[in-house]
Amino acid sequence: MKTSGNTILMTGGGSGIGEALAHRFHDRGDTVIIVGRRREALEQAAVGRERIHVMTLDVEDADAVDRFAAQVVTDFPSLNVLFNNAGIMKFEDLTTKRDLADADATITTNILGPIRLTNALIDHLSTQPNAAVVMVTSGLAFVPLVAAPTYSATKAAIHSYTVSLRTQLADKVEIIELAPPGVQTDLTPGQANRPGYMPLDAFADAVAAQFAQQPTPREILVDEVQFLRQAEREGRFDDTLKTLTERAAQQREAGDKG
Repeated sequence: MKTSGNTILMTGGGSGIGEALAHRFHDRGDTVIIVGRRREALEQAAVGRERIHVMTLDVEDADAVDRFAAQVVTDFPSLNVLFNNAGIMKFEDLTTKRDLADADATITTNILGPIRLTNALIDHLSTQPNAAVVMVTSGLAFVPLVAAPTYSATKAAIHSYTVSLRTQLADKVEIIELAPPGVQTDLTPGQANRPGYMPLDAFADAVAAQFAQQPTPREILVDEVQFLRQAEREGRFDDTLKTLTERAAQQREAGDKG
């Protein structure tokens, strides 16, 4: 991926990781189209930044994704990077029968969303020089947070999908995976101030530094996520799962009390 001069489509760009990275890409000389459901949040994220543009999209509507892709290619023919960042996370109790609306929405947004948008844009991207697709997964793709089982499963699925995508598109489109640790955002209630989570600005700065490397690493991994990413390889998966489960419960409890 070029270190400047890209035209980047950033889903989930109105807040959190998407907004922070959109600002950093803008500041290094990229044009960024930030995408999401809430236009007001997107417009706020774009204030004062002449190369950040705003478009709305609901990835739950498959037909809307195709229409959106056609429009964005028309409006921004130099588009060469798709950044699949949008996602939702819900805590779930699996011990009794429950309403699966949260699970359905999580699967649609976190799996079908990036698959649909990548599919809709891949023909265009394949014709562009320096084309790239960035898939945002999570450290939880490698060791699940048992309190958020569907979210963790969707990120594991997208990690696997990314491997296949990279292999099939070798020498055509660069495929990059970004796997964040727990970051202080509004992904879940109270998370923006939750102790033990990585501050958003520190995370975005570390990620931007890795995107400045040439060649771009195929996995963007800050130091804080290596505990999860390398757990199975290092033979400590069970211990890491136990530690993660206990630590997450303590962090949420401390955050709720705070």
